[in-house]
Amino acid sequence: MKTMHLLIALLFCLAPAAQAAECKDTSGYAKARAIIEDLNRIVAPNGIQESYATRIGGVDQWISVRGQDKANPIVLFAHGGPAAPLIPAMWQYQRPLEEYFTVVNWDQRGAGKTFASHDPNAYADTLKIDRYADDAIEIAEYVRKRYGKRKLILMGHSWGTVVAMSAALKRPDLFYAYVGIGQVINVRENERISFEFGLQQAKARGNTEAVKEMETIAPYPGDQPITRERIITARKWAQYYGGMTAYRNESPYYFRAPLLSPEYDDCDRAGVDRGNEFSLGRILPEFLDVDFSKVKAFPIPVVMFMGRHDYTTPSQPTADWLARTQAPFKQGVWFENSSHMIMWEEPGKTLVSLQQYVRPLTDEAKAETKRQSGAD
Repeated sequence: MKTMHLLIALLFCLAPAAQAAECKDTSGYAKARAIIEDLNRIVAPNGIQESYATRIGGVDQWISVRGQDKANPIVLFAHGGPAAPLIPAMWQYQRPLEEYFTVVNWDQRGAGKTFASHDPNAYADTLKIDRYADDAIEIAEYVRKRYGKRKLILMGHSWGTVVAMSAALKRPDLFYAYVGIGQVINVRENERISFEFGLQQAKARGNTEAVKEMETIAPYPGDQPITRERIITARKWAQYYGGMTAYRNESPYYFRAPLLSPEYDDCDRAGVDRGNEFSLGRILPEFLDVDFSKVKAFPIPVVMFMGRHDYTTPSQPTADWLARTQAPFKQGVWFENSSHMIMWEEPGKTLVSLQQYVRPLTDEAKAETKRQSGAD
């Protein structure tokens, strides 16, 4: 069973870290990547497919922009982790979204291609939540100007919800709406719920090995420091019993996704693992104190996608927060057959929900409605 870190994973099932001069593909996956690359090429006349680095917050950060129609609204998507980029996994789930939205992903500082492209030690002391949020704001400003949009849709997954929600609270004027997927509200409460779920499941199934292991850190989190080692023990069994992917005890489809990604070379793939290790320890102390439960009013429309079986970032605190928070518009969407990996587990419902609840909030949708009314 894979050992999981904070919100996604402590270890990725990738090759050992490569040196910059050793990026030759020896995996045998090149032909498969070529097929995926061809399938995912944007060939629509008004489409867009760009991948490049741009200077954000003093660091060259890697950006991917994909969509079938430039007239569509833009989604700016903050990935999880820390340092678990979506660019090498987006080939698995994103293509349908690109028919209705232009999707912008970026490898955050310390993550993926951004990590691999230059010495991360030069900015190691900047790995702070406020800096990540400022990066998201700076990228939003850049994307808005480059692609001629008034506002964007801001979306975050897992750790990315900490980054994105912080950005939305700082600069609500940049965004039509915020979409949280696997939303983090209160990290310590999440840890408690996740641990209790894993322990309950282990006892119910007679898994004495798991019970014995979890009881070594009980009560959790309690009043002891929440260390990396305690997190591993607490999350291991919750995720084994479907708390990461519903009805599955592991998620190799996700962890192995970079092996087939046409966006990454071998150095980039190694950089996922190395970036994760680099970033986690630096951000962990601050991350453990994250608490959005004190936010009583949200300045823009907010939509939460919640996996019914999510015990990586448990959904009930998100539902409770949404119920008591004021916002111009708010909507909770339960994904009954999902855990933490909603875009992979229920991709159809993900698209339909974005279309139903989020796209109508944008200028593009309002303009289309106006055009249709005129035609009628």
